[in-house]
Amino acid sequence: MNPQKNIKLDVNNFGQTIGYPVEGHLPKSLPYAKKMTGQYCYLEPLLIKKHVNALYEALCLGQTDDHWTYLPFGPFLSFNEFNLWLEEMALHKMFYVIFDAQDKQAKGVTSFHDIDTTHGVIEVGAVIYSDALKRTRAATEVMYLMMSHVFDDLQYRRYQWRCNALNTASRLAAERLGFQFEGIFRQAHVFKGHNRDTAWYSIIDNEWPALKAKFELWLKPENFDAQGRQLTKLHQSP
Repeated sequence: MNPQKNIKLDVNNFGQTIGYPVEGHLPKSLPYAKKMTGQYCYLEPLLIKKHVNALYEALCLGQTDDHWTYLPFGPFLSFNEFNLWLEEMALHKMFYVIFDAQDKQAKGVTSFHDIDTTHGVIEVGAVIYSDALKRTRAATEVMYLMMSHVFDDLQYRRYQWRCNALNTASRLAAERLGFQFEGIFRQAHVFKGHNRDTAWYSIIDNEWPALKAKFELWLKPENFDAQGRQLTKLHQSP
């Protein structure tokens, strides 16, 4: 069901249809340096000097570089190159380091960026998972924790996801997580000497309660068998 389907639009005194009223709308707060803790992982605000070595090991050493293909940055050929990139990116994005709850090891990074406090819009991006994190319960829980912070703590109206339109894995992930496809911006960027068309997805605030319930049911330990396989898929949860 589309939560917006039955919303009544206003009509002004010229007979023109305008947007529905948003009562008591106020600017939102910036995300804050909050440790987000779940059952399978926890997220810590990035402190470069504290985290950079572990992140370099998790994301740049001992695994193939195919996870950088559709990103505007990477792969990084040295620790110094990675460190400089992280310092530059941290000026514009609010990064969190992803830790496995069991072994306490860094397994990836994620961030909030393009934050519009006036209108209550925020984007998730620079999501980089190590091979050890991909396709795990923790990988899904990371996204749940970030959404909860955005909608429950900060009361934002819109949470958005952008990716290379050719990045099938990212697009399928967005849809699995409950993001709605909005369209493609053609020739939006040139990255690494190649054209990028950008696919846009979003979740809005009145969609969050139903999605939250699905996440919480999916993340329950009893949703997984002895081999760790899911019994009910996320999009099938009630």
